[in-house]
Amino acid sequence: MLAIRKSDERGHIDHGWLDTYHTFSFGDYFDPEHVGFRSLRVVNEDRVAPGQGFGAHPHRDMEIVTIVLAGAIAHTDSLGHGETLRPGEVQRMTAGRGVVHSEFNPSKTEPLHLLQIWIQPERKGLDPGYEQKAFPEAGRRGKLQVVASRDAREGSLTIHQDASVYLAAVEKGKAIEHPLAAGRGAWLQVIGGSVAVNGAKDALGAGDAVAVSGEPKLRIEAREDAEVLLFDLA
Repeated sequence: MLAIRKSDERGHIDHGWLDTYHTFSFGDYFDPEHVGFRSLRVVNEDRVAPGQGFGAHPHRDMEIVTIVLAGAIAHTDSLGHGETLRPGEVQRMTAGRGVVHSEFNPSKTEPLHLLQIWIQPERKGLDPGYEQKAFPEAGRRGKLQVVASRDAREGSLTIHQDASVYLAAVEKGKAIEHPLAAGRGAWLQVIGGSVAVNGAKDALGAGDAVAVSGEPKLRIEAREDAEVLLFDLA
């Protein structure tokens, strides 16, 4: 079964300094039909103005994955990290028992475009933790590149949940496939371009997503050059 979530159906709030789209209920946006998918709780697409950002604020009991699409984000946290994240890099922060962090666009001229993802951990009270790593684009051309997983396979970041996060870049007219084990589901978020999923007639564009359940595999065919984000979830 495929359940499509169109980009323009997402929650949208423009604060001026922050233009944000919420795939699932978040903050002041609440939709009882879209509060998450399995352990996937948040997929926010944020555009942050130059010199602006999120001041120090707390989190707990959540796996937070950040992917920068354009620009850069400066991160500091109560664990002692002070890092800058750029396109091609992925960050994982385990909030666990509690962590305080801030995120800012350090540029005076360039906007920041990012995806922030929250995944519910397998248990509460984990030790807080942080990882950041570069994943070269060549590793996802025409294939799925695992960037976060429970077992840290293929050099991916470690998340404390039975879930895997992939990025892929697919050329127009080509397709990639991903098998789904019995009982598992997938969430596909289109970052850019256009794709058709499992032979569906209508294509999905940037910001669109689809929840996949009860299917033996996921076939992603690019109608035009595309970038996608895929979650394989228990």
